[in-house]
Amino acid sequence: MSACPEIDFTLARRVDPYSLRLFVSAARAGSIVRAAGQEHIAPSALSRRLADLEHAFGTALLVRSPRGIALTDAGRMVLARGEKIDDDLQALVREVQTEGAEVRGTVRLYANMSAVIGFLPERLRAFMAAYPGVAVSLQENDTREVVRACLDDRADVGVGVDMPIPAGLESWPFATDPLQVVLPAGHALAKRKALSFPQVLEHPLIGVHQGGALDRSLHERAAALQRPFAPTVSVSSFDAVCRMVEAGLGIAVIPRSAAAAYAGNPRFVRRPLDEPWAARELRMYALRKSPRLRAVAALIESLRG
Repeated sequence: MSACPEIDFTLARRVDPYSLRLFVSAARAGSIVRAAGQEHIAPSALSRRLADLEHAFGTALLVRSPRGIALTDAGRMVLARGEKIDDDLQALVREVQTEGAEVRGTVRLYANMSAVIGFLPERLRAFMAAYPGVAVSLQENDTREVVRACLDDRADVGVGVDMPIPAGLESWPFATDPLQVVLPAGHALAKRKALSFPQVLEHPLIGVHQGGALDRSLHERAAALQRPFAPTVSVSSFDAVCRMVEAGLGIAVIPRSAAAAYAGNPRFVRRPLDEPWAARELRMYALRKSPRLRAVAALIESLRG
């Protein structure tokens, strides 16, 4: 009869929950750099944590390559157990934070670009003044990722464009942010009080965030008119869009909040987009929970439009 292998029970004391959380994030992201950004830690520090974790287990958990990381068989086992441990710890934190008189804790907030630019700063300032014991961890993402993060419980609260949401999420009004057309001063369309989308499509265009909610919407609206939406230049941010417009490379359709932030000087002309679908609404999203963490509930109430 063969002897059972000796088990090192001190291992559990060397595997800390934070390193397990970082390992789960890296495994989900498939990249140490992406996981480091999500967890607000330097990639080198995260990499050291993962190496220490592998040393503690005495085996490789990850296969590293220039294309990212992949899990070994042991890594897949640690991921499955690590996710459960992390979920249990997060639940414990939420339960503990609901106790006591002071509202405190950290709220994970995901928001799309126009919300971050146009509405969140002042509302967050008021919230933080009212609840100094609450920290807000804010990440900017496309609306689809905002909703996905809420559904996956990676975000406590999300803000994005109004869209159909899956079962299990709740939604509240946040702000109205209609689309506008931004043109350089002196443009041929600048004398008009409002512009239709067909008129806009007659001119060179500047696109923003390919594949994002606004980009997809404009492609769909152009396709419905049997017209192409083919920007001359596509950039990743609203301030870059306005610089392209200012340089005379084209005109752009962007939310009013972004136009006010980046095209509010005499070098630009801003005109309403005269289309029913241009009345763009932003909403808050959160996973349905009862009871809800008090810090999360306070943020939702504070941010509601």
